[in-house]
Amino acid sequence: MRTTGWKAMGLAALASFAMLLAATSRAESEARFNPSPPVAISFVQFQSPDLTKPPGTMLTIQGKLSVPAETGGWQHGNGHHGKRRLPAVLIVHGSAGIDSRGDFYEAALNEAGIATLQIDMWQARGYNAPGQRPAAIYLTYPDAFSALRFLSHQPNIDASRIGVLGFSWGGLVSMGAAERLYSSTYGNGLTFKAHVAHYPVCYAWNNAALFAKLGLTPAQFGVQWINLTGAPVLIEVGTKDAYDNGAEPCRALAASVNPSNGGSVRVTAYPGATHGWDRLMVPIVVNDVFADQGSYFSTGIVPAVQFTPDVDQAFESRARVVRFFERNL
Repeated sequence: MRTTGWKAMGLAALASFAMLLAATSRAESEARFNPSPPVAISFVQFQSPDLTKPPGTMLTIQGKLSVPAETGGWQHGNGHHGKRRLPAVLIVHGSAGIDSRGDFYEAALNEAGIATLQIDMWQARGYNAPGQRPAAIYLTYPDAFSALRFLSHQPNIDASRIGVLGFSWGGLVSMGAAERLYSSTYGNGLTFKAHVAHYPVCYAWNNAALFAKLGLTPAQFGVQWINLTGAPVLIEVGTKDAYDNGAEPCRALAASVNPSNGGSVRVTAYPGATHGWDRLMVPIVVNDVFADQGSYFSTGIVPAVQFTPDVDQAFESRARVVRFFERNL
Protein backbone atom coordinates (compact mmCIF):
# COMPACT_ATOMS: atom_id res chain seq x y z
CA MET A 1 0.00 0.00 0.00
CA ARG A 2 2.81 2.35 0.91
CA THR A 3 4.57 1.68 -2.44
CA THR A 4 1.35 2.29 -4.35
CA GLY A 5 0.83 5.56 -2.46
CA TRP A 6 4.29 6.82 -3.28
CA LYS A 7 3.76 5.92 -6.94
CA ALA A 8 0.48 7.84 -6.99
CA MET A 9 2.12 10.85 -5.38
CA GLY A 10 4.98 10.65 -7.88
CA LEU A 11 2.64 10.45 -10.85
CA ALA A 12 0.63 13.39 -9.52
CA ALA A 13 3.81 15.43 -9.12
CA LEU A 14 4.92 14.57 -12.65
CA ALA A 15 1.51 15.52 -14.02
CA SER A 16 1.64 18.85 -12.20
CA PHE A 17 5.15 19.51 -13.48
CA ALA A 18 4.06 18.66 -17.05
CA MET A 19 1.13 21.05 -16.79
CA LEU A 20 3.46 23.78 -15.48
CA LEU A 21 5.83 23.22 -18.41
CA ALA A 22 2.93 23.33 -20.88
CA ALA A 23 1.58 26.54 -19.36
CA THR A 24 5.05 28.11 -19.38
CA SER A 25 5.62 27.03 -22.99
CA ARG A 26 2.25 28.44 -24.04
CA ALA A 27 2.92 31.74 -22.28
CA GLU A 28 6.37 32.00 -23.89
CA SER A 29 4.87 31.19 -27.31
CA GLU A 30 2.17 33.84 -26.92
CA ALA A 31 4.73 36.39 -25.75
CA ARG A 32 6.95 35.53 -28.72
CA PHE A 33 4.39 35.53 -31.51
CA ASN A 34 1.77 38.04 -30.39
CA PRO A 35 2.34 41.53 -31.84
CA SER A 36 3.92 44.06 -29.54
CA PRO A 37 2.23 46.30 -28.71
CA PRO A 38 -1.01 44.29 -29.12
CA VAL A 39 -3.18 45.42 -32.00
CA ALA A 40 -6.94 45.26 -32.21
CA ILE A 41 -7.88 44.18 -35.74
CA SER A 42 -11.37 44.56 -37.16
CA PHE A 43 -12.84 44.30 -40.64
CA VAL A 44 -14.97 47.28 -41.50
CA GLN A 45 -16.94 48.80 -44.35
CA PHE A 46 -18.24 52.20 -45.38
CA GLN A 47 -19.93 53.84 -48.34
CA SER A 48 -18.17 55.77 -51.10
CA PRO A 49 -19.69 57.53 -54.14
CA ASP A 50 -19.48 55.64 -57.42
CA LEU A 51 -18.66 58.38 -59.93
CA THR A 52 -19.37 56.06 -62.89
CA LYS A 53 -23.05 55.74 -61.95
CA PRO A 54 -25.94 58.21 -61.44
CA PRO A 55 -25.51 60.60 -58.47
CA GLY A 56 -26.29 58.93 -55.18
CA THR A 57 -25.03 55.50 -56.25
CA MET A 58 -22.65 54.17 -53.63
CA LEU A 59 -19.90 51.58 -53.46
CA THR A 60 -19.32 49.53 -50.32
CA ILE A 61 -15.62 49.77 -49.50
CA GLN A 62 -14.26 47.12 -47.16
CA GLY A 63 -11.09 47.41 -45.14
CA LYS A 64 -8.88 46.19 -42.33
CA LEU A 65 -8.64 48.52 -39.34
CA SER A 66 -5.67 47.92 -37.03
CA VAL A 67 -5.51 49.91 -33.80
CA PRO A 68 -2.61 49.57 -31.35
CA ALA A 69 -3.70 48.83 -27.81
CA GLU A 70 -3.92 51.67 -25.33
CA THR A 71 -0.62 52.47 -23.68
CA GLY A 72 -1.98 54.97 -21.18
CA GLY A 73 -1.98 58.73 -21.31
CA TRP A 74 -4.64 61.28 -22.09
CA GLN A 75 -6.63 62.27 -25.11
CA HIS A 76 -4.66 64.44 -27.51
CA GLY A 77 -5.76 67.93 -28.33
CA ASN A 78 -8.86 69.26 -26.60
CA GLY A 79 -7.69 68.90 -23.00
CA HIS A 80 -10.59 66.69 -21.90
CA HIS A 81 -9.67 63.78 -19.71
CA GLY A 82 -10.07 60.38 -21.32
CA LYS A 83 -8.25 57.66 -23.19
CA ARG A 84 -5.59 58.74 -25.64
CA ARG A 85 -6.76 59.04 -29.23
CA LEU A 86 -4.29 57.81 -31.83
CA PRO A 87 -3.02 59.12 -35.15
CA ALA A 88 -3.91 56.96 -38.13
CA VAL A 89 -2.73 56.26 -41.67
CA LEU A 90 -4.90 55.16 -44.58
CA ILE A 91 -3.07 52.61 -46.77
CA VAL A 92 -4.05 52.53 -50.46
CA HIS A 93 -3.05 49.64 -52.74
CA GLY A 94 -1.71 49.66 -56.29
CA SER A 95 -3.20 48.52 -59.59
CA ALA A 96 -2.75 44.84 -58.73
CA GLY A 97 -4.85 45.20 -55.59
CA ILE A 98 -3.93 44.38 -52.01
CA ASP A 99 -0.57 42.64 -51.61
CA SER A 100 2.28 42.31 -49.10
CA ARG A 101 3.08 46.02 -49.05
CA GLY A 102 0.08 46.98 -46.97
CA ASP A 103 0.83 44.54 -44.16
CA PHE A 104 4.54 45.36 -44.33
CA TYR A 105 4.01 49.04 -43.57
CA GLU A 106 1.02 48.41 -41.32
CA ALA A 107 3.14 46.35 -38.91
CA ALA A 108 5.74 49.09 -38.45
CA LEU A 109 3.18 51.88 -38.16
CA ASN A 110 1.22 49.93 -35.55
CA GLU A 111 4.44 49.25 -33.65
CA ALA A 112 4.99 53.03 -33.57
CA GLY A 113 1.53 53.54 -32.07
CA ILE A 114 -0.16 54.63 -35.31
CA ALA A 115 -3.46 53.03 -36.31
CA THR A 116 -3.92 51.91 -39.93
CA LEU A 117 -6.78 51.29 -42.32
CA GLN A 118 -6.10 49.23 -45.44
CA ILE A 119 -8.92 49.51 -47.96
CA ASP A 120 -9.80 47.32 -50.96
CA MET A 121 -10.98 49.56 -53.79
CA TRP A 122 -11.13 46.76 -56.36
CA GLN A 123 -13.36 44.33 -54.46
CA ALA A 124 -16.03 47.03 -54.24
CA ARG A 125 -15.97 47.34 -58.04
CA GLY A 126 -15.96 43.62 -58.76
CA TYR A 127 -12.43 43.60 -60.16
CA ASN A 128 -10.77 40.21 -59.88
CA ALA A 129 -8.48 39.91 -62.91
CA PRO A 130 -5.02 41.35 -63.64
CA GLY A 131 -5.15 44.66 -65.44
CA GLN A 132 -8.60 45.65 -64.20
CA ARG A 133 -8.70 49.18 -62.84
CA PRO A 134 -10.84 52.31 -63.24
CA ALA A 135 -10.59 54.37 -66.40
CA ALA A 136 -9.15 57.39 -64.56
CA ILE A 137 -7.48 57.98 -61.22
CA TYR A 138 -9.99 60.59 -60.02
CA LEU A 139 -12.68 57.88 -59.87
CA THR A 140 -11.00 56.51 -56.73
CA TYR A 141 -10.51 59.84 -54.94
CA PRO A 142 -13.89 59.54 -53.19
CA ASP A 143 -12.70 56.24 -51.68
CA ALA A 144 -9.81 57.99 -49.94
CA PHE A 145 -11.94 60.82 -48.58
CA SER A 146 -14.72 58.45 -47.53
CA ALA A 147 -12.08 56.45 -45.64
CA LEU A 148 -10.85 59.69 -44.06
CA ARG A 149 -14.39 60.47 -42.96
CA PHE A 150 -14.81 56.95 -41.57
CA LEU A 151 -11.57 57.18 -39.58
CA SER A 152 -12.41 60.64 -38.27
CA HIS A 153 -15.56 59.24 -36.65
CA GLN A 154 -13.76 56.45 -34.79
CA PRO A 155 -13.70 57.20 -31.05
CA ASN A 156 -10.10 56.02 -30.62
CA ILE A 157 -8.72 57.98 -33.62
CA ASP A 158 -7.68 61.63 -33.53
CA ALA A 159 -9.50 63.13 -36.52
CA SER A 160 -6.91 65.91 -36.83
CA ARG A 161 -3.98 63.47 -37.21
CA ILE A 162 -4.79 61.21 -40.18
CA GLY A 163 -2.33 60.62 -43.01
CA VAL A 164 -2.37 58.59 -46.21
CA LEU A 165 0.18 56.20 -47.76
CA GLY A 166 -0.23 54.80 -51.27
CA PHE A 167 1.64 52.55 -53.69
CA SER A 168 1.65 53.18 -57.46
CA TRP A 169 -2.08 53.75 -58.20
CA GLY A 170 -2.50 54.35 -54.48
CA GLY A 171 0.44 56.75 -54.64
CA LEU A 172 -1.47 58.80 -57.18
CA VAL A 173 -4.47 58.75 -54.85
CA SER A 174 -2.30 60.01 -52.00
CA MET A 175 -0.95 62.84 -54.16
CA GLY A 176 -4.35 63.73 -55.58
CA ALA A 177 -5.72 64.06 -52.06
CA ALA A 178 -3.12 66.80 -51.49
CA GLU A 179 -4.42 68.90 -54.41
CA ARG A 180 -7.02 71.52 -53.42
CA LEU A 181 -9.07 70.89 -56.59
CA TYR A 182 -9.80 67.32 -55.49
CA SER A 183 -9.86 67.81 -51.73
CA SER A 184 -12.49 70.53 -52.14
CA THR A 185 -14.51 68.41 -54.59
CA TYR A 186 -14.49 65.14 -52.65
CA GLY A 187 -13.34 65.99 -49.12
CA ASN A 188 -16.29 68.10 -47.93
CA GLY A 189 -13.97 70.09 -45.70
CA LEU A 190 -11.74 67.18 -44.66
CA THR A 191 -8.05 67.00 -45.57
CA PHE A 192 -5.23 64.62 -44.70
CA LYS A 193 -2.51 65.79 -42.32
CA ALA A 194 0.37 64.16 -44.24
CA HIS A 195 0.89 62.24 -47.48
CA VAL A 196 3.32 59.55 -48.65
CA ALA A 197 3.29 58.53 -52.32
CA HIS A 198 5.40 55.62 -53.51
CA TYR A 199 6.34 55.66 -57.21
CA PRO A 200 3.28 57.76 -58.25
CA VAL A 201 4.06 58.07 -62.00
CA CYS A 202 5.32 61.62 -61.60
CA TYR A 203 5.75 62.40 -65.30
CA ALA A 204 1.96 62.23 -65.79
CA TRP A 205 1.11 65.03 -63.34
CA ASN A 206 0.27 68.33 -65.09
CA ASN A 207 1.25 66.69 -68.41
CA ALA A 208 -1.08 68.50 -70.81
CA ALA A 209 0.59 67.08 -73.94
CA LEU A 210 0.09 63.49 -72.81
CA PHE A 211 -3.58 63.84 -71.95
CA ALA A 212 -4.35 65.87 -75.06
CA LYS A 213 -3.76 62.59 -76.93
CA LEU A 214 -6.64 61.15 -74.89
CA GLY A 215 -8.87 64.16 -75.43
CA LEU A 216 -8.56 65.14 -71.76
CA THR A 217 -6.84 67.64 -69.52
CA PRO A 218 -4.73 66.58 -66.52
CA ALA A 219 -7.45 67.95 -64.26
CA GLN A 220 -10.10 65.79 -65.91
CA PHE A 221 -8.03 62.64 -65.50
CA GLY A 222 -7.21 63.50 -61.90
CA VAL A 223 -3.56 64.49 -62.18
CA GLN A 224 -3.57 68.24 -61.75
CA TRP A 225 -1.07 69.15 -59.04
CA ILE A 226 -0.74 72.91 -58.68
CA ASN A 227 -2.49 74.28 -55.58
CA LEU A 228 -1.74 71.99 -52.67
CA THR A 229 -3.36 71.83 -49.25
CA GLY A 230 -0.08 72.61 -47.50
CA ALA A 231 0.20 69.21 -45.81
CA PRO A 232 3.70 67.70 -46.10
CA VAL A 233 4.18 65.24 -48.97
CA LEU A 234 6.89 62.59 -49.23
CA ILE A 235 7.40 61.03 -52.67
CA GLU A 236 9.57 57.90 -52.84
CA VAL A 237 10.75 56.47 -56.14
CA GLY A 238 13.43 54.15 -57.50
CA THR A 239 16.08 55.31 -59.96
CA LYS A 240 15.13 52.39 -62.25
CA ASP A 241 11.39 52.99 -62.14
CA ALA A 242 10.00 51.95 -65.54
CA TYR A 243 7.13 54.45 -65.52
CA ASP A 244 9.20 57.58 -64.94
CA ASN A 245 12.45 56.08 -66.28
CA GLY A 246 14.19 57.28 -63.16
CA ALA A 247 13.66 59.74 -60.33
CA GLU A 248 14.05 62.98 -62.27
CA PRO A 249 10.34 63.47 -63.13
CA CYS A 250 9.51 63.35 -59.41
CA ARG A 251 12.27 65.81 -58.57
CA ALA A 252 11.10 68.12 -61.36
CA LEU A 253 7.49 67.93 -60.20
CA ALA A 254 8.49 68.81 -56.64
CA ALA A 255 10.62 71.70 -57.88
CA SER A 256 7.71 73.05 -59.93
CA VAL A 257 5.19 73.12 -57.06
CA ASN A 258 7.34 73.88 -54.02
CA PRO A 259 7.87 77.62 -54.61
CA SER A 260 4.14 78.35 -54.48
CA ASN A 261 3.27 75.72 -51.88
CA GLY A 262 5.63 76.42 -49.02
CA GLY A 263 8.18 73.78 -49.93
CA SER A 264 5.85 71.05 -48.71
CA VAL A 265 7.04 68.32 -51.11
CA ARG A 266 10.13 66.18 -50.60
CA VAL A 267 11.47 63.41 -52.85
CA THR A 268 13.58 60.42 -51.83
CA ALA A 269 15.20 58.33 -54.57
CA TYR A 270 16.37 54.74 -54.01
CA PRO A 271 19.44 53.83 -56.11
CA GLY A 272 18.86 50.94 -58.49
CA ALA A 273 15.33 50.31 -57.25
CA THR A 274 12.58 49.39 -59.69
CA HIS A 275 8.89 50.16 -59.50
CA GLY A 276 7.49 48.40 -56.43
CA TRP A 277 10.87 47.65 -54.85
CA ASP A 278 9.15 47.31 -51.45
CA ARG A 279 6.78 44.59 -52.71
CA LEU A 280 8.58 41.73 -50.96
CA MET A 281 7.21 38.98 -53.15
CA VAL A 282 8.60 37.09 -56.14
CA PRO A 283 9.59 39.39 -59.03
CA ILE A 284 6.98 40.03 -61.71
CA VAL A 285 6.69 41.85 -65.02
CA VAL A 286 3.53 43.69 -66.03
CA ASN A 287 2.62 45.62 -69.16
CA ASP A 288 1.11 49.09 -68.84
CA VAL A 289 0.28 51.74 -71.42
CA PHE A 290 1.38 54.47 -68.99
CA ALA A 291 4.89 53.01 -68.50
CA ASP A 292 8.00 54.43 -70.20
CA GLN A 293 6.62 57.97 -69.83
CA GLY A 294 3.58 57.13 -71.92
CA SER A 295 5.51 56.01 -75.02
CA TYR A 296 2.58 53.75 -76.00
CA PHE A 297 0.56 56.79 -77.07
CA SER A 298 3.19 57.51 -79.72
CA THR A 299 4.44 54.04 -80.65
CA GLY A 300 1.45 51.75 -80.02
CA ILE A 301 3.75 49.35 -78.16
CA VAL A 302 2.82 48.58 -74.54
CA PRO A 303 5.96 48.80 -72.36
CA ALA A 304 6.92 46.28 -69.71
CA VAL A 305 7.41 47.13 -66.04
CA GLN A 306 9.75 45.10 -63.86
CA PHE A 307 8.91 44.69 -60.16
CA THR A 308 12.08 43.53 -58.39
CA PRO A 309 12.04 43.34 -54.59
CA ASP A 310 14.90 45.05 -52.76
CA VAL A 311 14.83 43.87 -49.16
CA ASP A 312 17.36 46.30 -47.71
CA GLN A 313 15.83 49.36 -49.34
CA ALA A 314 12.31 48.18 -48.48
CA PHE A 315 13.18 48.20 -44.78
CA GLU A 316 14.96 51.54 -45.18
CA SER A 317 11.89 52.98 -46.88
CA ARG A 318 9.59 51.60 -44.21
CA ALA A 319 11.64 53.19 -41.45
CA ARG A 320 11.63 56.53 -43.30
CA VAL A 321 7.86 56.40 -43.77
CA VAL A 322 7.29 55.71 -40.06
CA ARG A 323 9.57 58.60 -39.07
CA PHE A 324 7.77 60.89 -41.52
CA PHE A 325 4.37 60.13 -40.03
CA GLU A 326 5.72 60.32 -36.47
CA ARG A 327 6.94 63.85 -37.19
CA ASN A 328 3.93 65.06 -39.14
CA LEU A 329 0.86 63.53 -37.51
